[in-house]
Amino acid sequence: MSRARDVVEVVARALASQPDEVDVIEVPGRGTTIIELTMAPGDLGRVIGRQGRTASAVRTLAAAAGELDGERVSVDFRDD
Repeated sequence: MSRARDVVEVVARALASQPDEVDVIEVPGRGTTIIELTMAPGDLGRVIGRQGRTASAVRTLAAAAGELDGERVSVDFRDD
């Protein structure tokens, strides 16, 4: 587990009304690690925020945490 994954999970669980439904998967790729965040349908809107501001902040935090580990990080918000 990377720091970026941990940051995304902590923030998502803090914002979710159903924190048990939060699922974070880390997928290593070429030069970039993709972190996939899946939540309950109603909670996904809370994490994305108005005009995507909260999602942008989560991506920024994940990128900063990834830099500490020496990797590039991208966050995908999944709606299943």
